[in-house]
Order: sequence, then C-alpha cells, then structure tokens
Amino acid sequence: MSAPKSYFFRSFLIVLLSAVFFLGVKRVLPKRIFSEKAGATKNVLIDSMLIDAFEAEKDSAQAGIGDTLGNQPITYYATNGIKFPEEQYEDYKGDQYLISFYEKLYQLETAQNGNVRIAYFGDSMTDGDMIVQDLRNNFQHKYGGKGVGFVAITSESAASRSSVIHEFSSNWKMQSYLNVKNPARPFGINGHVFFANDTNHIAWVKYKSGKYTTQLDNPTLFYGSSENKKGEISYVVGKDTLRKKLVTDNLLNTLNLSQNGLKSVKIDFKSARSIPVYGFNFDDGKGVHIDNFSQRGNSGIPISNFDVSLMKAFQKKLNYDLIVLHYGTNVLNYGTKNYNWYEKSMTRTVNRLRECFPGVSILIISTADKATKYDTEMKTDSAVVPLSNAQKHYALKTASGFVNLYTLMGGDGSMVKWVEEEPAMANKDYTHFNFRGAKKVAAMLYSQLNAGYEQFKQLRKSTEGKAESDEHPIDSIAPDNANPDDEE
Repeated sequence: MSAPKSYFFRSFLIVLLSAVFFLGVKRVLPKRIFSEKAGATKNVLIDSMLIDAFEAEKDSAQAGIGDTLGNQPITYYATNGIKFPEEQYEDYKGDQYLISFYEKLYQLETAQNGNVRIAYFGDSMTDGDMIVQDLRNNFQHKYGGKGVGFVAITSESAASRSSVIHEFSSNWKMQSYLNVKNPARPFGINGHVFFANDTNHIAWVKYKSGKYTTQLDNPTLFYGSSENKKGEISYVVGKDTLRKKLVTDNLLNTLNLSQNGLKSVKIDFKSARSIPVYGFNFDDGKGVHIDNFSQRGNSGIPISNFDVSLMKAFQKKLNYDLIVLHYGTNVLNYGTKNYNWYEKSMTRTVNRLRECFPGVSILIISTADKATKYDTEMKTDSAVVPLSNAQKHYALKTASGFVNLYTLMGGDGSMVKWVEEEPAMANKDYTHFNFRGAKKVAAMLYSQLNAGYEQFKQLRKSTEGKAESDEHPIDSIAPDNANPDDEE
C-alpha cells in the first residue's frame, strides 16, 4: 500500500507547486491575451479612421433620418427635364441622382463612340477583383470595351486575382490611407502611394493579361511630381529593351509604354527614389471601363483624406462618370446598432468625393447579409439592418443612388442559405462570397443599374417629345436638389 500513497503524495505536490507557480506568474501576465479592440494582422486590416470615428461618437444616441422619413414619399426635381417617379423610403434607389451617368451610357450606346468609366471602391468583398470583374464583363459585353483598368503597383490580393496576372518585387515602399494620415506624398486614386526607394536593388512590377482579356491595352504609368529628374523605367517589347525618363514636372504625370497591346510587361524603376508612383492603367479607350479600388479592412472613411487637387488631376486623365462605394463588412463588428457615427463620417466622405470629382454620379451599395451564431444557430447578425439603414440614410442625404444588397440577397437569413445550399455561393465565414456568389451579386447590381437606365431612356424619350411641342425650354424646370422653400 506504500506505493499508492507515495504516488498520491507526489501528484498532490505537483498540483500544489503548479498552483503556486501560476499565482506568481499571473501577476505579470496581461489581463487578456487577445485584445478586444479592433486591430490589424498581416491579412486583416482595420483602418485607423474607422476606429477614431467609432471612439469619438460611440456613446451618441442620435436617431438617423430614416426615423423621420420612413413614412414619407421621396419626390424629385427634374434634371435636364427628366424626373423619375417618387419612391417610398423603404424602396429607395435614387436613380434620379444617376442621370448624368445614364446620359453618358446613352451617348455611348447611340453614338457608339467614346467611353464610360466607373471607379469601384470597396473592401474585402471585392478583393481579387471579385464582383467587379463580372460587373465589368457584363458592361463590356453590352457596350464594348477591353481592359482591366487601373491596377496598383503592389496588391495584397494579387495572388488571388485572375483578371490580370500581377507580380512585383518586395522592396517597394507603400503608404496606404488605411493607416497613414500624413503620407510623404498625396495618396493616388487607389488610396496608395508607392516609392522605389531601395537604391541597392531595382524595384520592378510585372503585369500579364488574364481572365476576360487577351492583352494589356494601352499600358500607361501614372506617377507624381518630384525634384528627382534622374528617374527612368526600362522594359522589353519584343526583342527591344526600351528606356524612358520619368518627367516629374506636373502634380500627376503619365507615361505610355506602347500604343499597341502587350501580352505582358515587366517594368524596372531605376534612380526613381522619392518619385511617387501610383499604378498602371490598361484599357482600349472604348466602351465601358471599371477600375477596382478594393482594400481589405477599409470602411470607406479614409477616402475623406483624398487630396482634392490630385484627384481633379486624375479625373482630367481618367474622366469618371460613376463612383461606387461598396462598404460595410468591416463596420459590423463594433458592438453597436447605432450607426449614426458611421453615417456622419461617410457623409463627409461623399462630400469630399464631390469636391474631387465635380458632377460625377455616386452610388452607395449597402452591406451584404452576414450570419452570426446565436446560441447554436446561425442567423442574420443583428447589426446588418441598422447598418444598411444608415447607408441608405447617407445615400439619400448626399443625393446618391443606392443598392440594398442585403435585400437583393433575400433579406433575413439569406447568407445562411447562400453558404449552406448547393451549390454554395458564399464561404463558411458566413460573410464573403465565393466566385459563384460574386458573379451572382454582379448580375444583381448590373440588373438594377440596367433597369434604371432603361427607365431613364423612356423618360428621356417622353421629355424630347414634350420639348418639341412646349414653348418653354427643358432647362426652365427646377434643377435637382432645388429647395421648394426658395420658390416664390
């Protein structure tokens, strides 16, 4: 019997010593090993401006405008004689505010020349050109156009993007509007600025045609101003090695690599220290082009840091007709159902975009459905509807078009169905779409835009007929956003 007693004594002593050791070490351990605050990891980023906006107004209890507009019809004043029918707040789309975009589509469709360009800003939902590549393909199939548009110098999602094959050296210095408030030089249209500041090794970037494309049309470099006049690039076309100087005299400069399309191109940057580089554009100048400016962790708020002068320079070169803001994925996890703080911040963002791109239509896309486990069942996260309502609020407040993606998906419980039904259209995180689901989302977005455009054409046709028989010109009708209180 002595052996069991000895074993019991040793076991008791080990447990006692372990408890003493834990109590001693506990005094120097952090209270939580994993922080409860939103933070950044290598692959998941949360922009600093989102955190600042939430912390500044997290105790606010102000109601959104939907509380007062929910039962009121939304009526419009005519724009160039065209007025869409009134809408119920619940079904708000705001096609009235997309008239300038629809008019450009109409001119493209009827005259069959020129082009229409869309800037699509998003978060991880459009990572790897998801959704956007299919939306681009839908538009180009109907209206023409070739090319993937604007592509950054480096990208965290390059490996997962199939619409263009994108490689780059590891020695680029990049600053992003997600986590840098005062960049060395202003951020480009994609929210980044890149520098080839490694004097010991050449910084390079390589692009190759991918899905939906057979070549890189009209490859053009976009870069900024600098006192450095020695910078140059070199690249190979066929059997020839070409070298071109980087002329840095203007706020925004462009350099065309070839008038003809290239299957692929690798560009070396030499003596380019301190020259801000933004990216390359690939398009044939015809039809419709959609640039994907996605970034993981983005809430949309950092866009309010855009430099107005530089953006106007980008607009002069690229000539956007529609700006899409597709955000929400990174805004749902803040333990609140009051998104007044986000509505305020995004209102400032849209107002800044209107400064940067005067007269350009803006379209807000709401958060998609997202499922969270409640007890043992996956259900629509309780923050989805409040956030989508806040997004509708600032869309209406800023005279922007609106797509309720949550409703288009099927509303309550739709993400669970998209994940669990066969074939699955979303990932097991119950947040992000797979390629099949992204294609369906793109089709739904295109369908709503196309429906608005078809209605626009009917209204335009009836307006033309009225103008021919009316003594008064079309422009005599009250402009969009006119204040009825100003009328005598």
